Amino acid sequence: MSFRKKTQGPRLWPAYLILAAALGALAGIWRPSDSPVGMSQTTLTLLVGLSCALLLLAWWLFFSRTHLFTRLAATLGLVAAAGTLNALFEIRGLSGDLVPQVAWRRGATPLPAPRAAPLPTATTPAVPPVIPSPDPRETRVDLGDDAASARLEGSGQGASLPSFPQFLGPNRDATLRGVGLARDWRSAAPVALWRQPIGKGWSGFAVADGLAVTLEQRDGKERVVAYDLERGTVRWSHGGGAGFESTMAGDGPRATPAIDRGRVYTFGVNGVLTALDLTSGRLLFEKDVLAENGASRPEHGVASSPLVVDGVVIVLAGGPGGRSLVAYDARTGERRWAGGDDPAAYSSPRVATLGGVRQVLVLSLDSLAGHDIRTGAVLWRDPWPERAEKVSQPVVLGNDLVFVSMGYGVGGRLVKVSRSAGGTWRPDLVWRTRQLKAKFTQVVAHRGFLYGLDEGVLVCLDPKDGERRWKSGRYGHGQVLLVDDLLLVQAEDGEVVLVEPSPERHVELARFQAVEGRAWATPALVGDLLLVRGDVEAACYRLPIDKSAVAAVHPQPSGGK
Repeated sequence: MSFRKKTQGPRLWPAYLILAAALGALAGIWRPSDSPVGMSQTTLTLLVGLSCALLLLAWWLFFSRTHLFTRLAATLGLVAAAGTLNALFEIRGLSGDLVPQVAWRRGATPLPAPRAAPLPTATTPAVPPVIPSPDPRETRVDLGDDAASARLEGSGQGASLPSFPQFLGPNRDATLRGVGLARDWRSAAPVALWRQPIGKGWSGFAVADGLAVTLEQRDGKERVVAYDLERGTVRWSHGGGAGFESTMAGDGPRATPAIDRGRVYTFGVNGVLTALDLTSGRLLFEKDVLAENGASRPEHGVASSPLVVDGVVIVLAGGPGGRSLVAYDARTGERRWAGGDDPAAYSSPRVATLGGVRQVLVLSLDSLAGHDIRTGAVLWRDPWPERAEKVSQPVVLGNDLVFVSMGYGVGGRLVKVSRSAGGTWRPDLVWRTRQLKAKFTQVVAHRGFLYGLDEGVLVCLDPKDGERRWKSGRYGHGQVLLVDDLLLVQAEDGEVVLVEPSPERHVELARFQAVEGRAWATPALVGDLLLVRGDVEAACYRLPIDKSAVAAVHPQPSGGK
């Protein structure tokens, strides 16, 4: 009789149980729905995958009952495979939904060759060289604001050339009138004037006097760079301050410059406000806004664009003790006023008229508020309990309504701002909705309806009740620009799409690939010239124009004596 113990085989049922639980969780996360794939699904999927991998590893090492040598050999093989993959590939950032962007590891970030077909385009050159700003010690007469304006107007440029002087355009509402874009891009396609690599960052272009100015990061340093609008050549650059790096949010600066009276104002990713001469790039003044106002840099860097109005430059500092929204003299850089206590978000201040009073409207981390445009004092404040990142701009509807939206599953709300006979302000919630969750994008109003990207899908929303009219077109976390009666949608993957905004249905008219990479920066349209920026390249296109539409908006004077 043999008393030898029977050899037991591998214990497999725990692995089956772990895999079944993981598959069940994934099925729940990705169940069929009309909602777009969002950050929450991606995050939960990553958590399920990581948990499943760790549990399977624990099972394999301690509970699988396989031979010790087999367990160790397989584990070392997995470690070696992971090391090989890490040596060959790298994560170069995340999409708006936190999907990793994996690419070959080749040392420096490669700059792709252009793919503008079927559009005609020139061969992509190397990154345009940086031209240092003039030596500040050189002898030069400092023209004042009035003199600068006279210089531009007298040169036959400034006033006669179209401009896009600040974030989201002249009125900071992502809306342009009187352009007259053609609806048919088959017979007359957009033409690429230039398309080339650019430094890192998400800043848009501000355009005036034939110069397109943006912020970018080169060799780890932040720079202000001015390009020739139609040629793409670098006219001047300024900077060299500290850059910013983030795998989640991307490297480089975020805010868009503002141009006013021959001066360029920028708010860098580390909170430095800079004023430069538009023509030469010469430094006029520089202020460390965060340090001066006791504020800390937001987690993903400063992204609030400066606002120039009534002789001051207004920035969202986010400092405590009445130093949240701060105004500096546009000529001297001296602080003129400050107000509010809320930490900064990633939205930008804008001018609005509510209750018949012109004021500065700003969405901070904790609230939506209106500030006195002369003193910075808080006129009214609507608290927002959701502390997730707020990026999208407030949309003013009429004399007393403001719509604000955010992503991360929160949605939007409509607020009615009223003022009593005694001068007391009061914001009241009209409705809230989860049917338009604008994460990075801006929302525009057109003929009584709102249009924006709901976690990457285009939506038409009725502001009367907050109900959705339609939802279609998966463009990712891009941007929207309303041009007369047409929508220019800049998709997250760098495509530009022409859409007819109608409350009845989604109508896509045309599209083309404008740039490669993630296109989170806001586009700029100057006359018929469209500037688009991704994370690796930028481009300028001449869009086809409907001359009859332009003539209807800008009729020519009749002949006669």
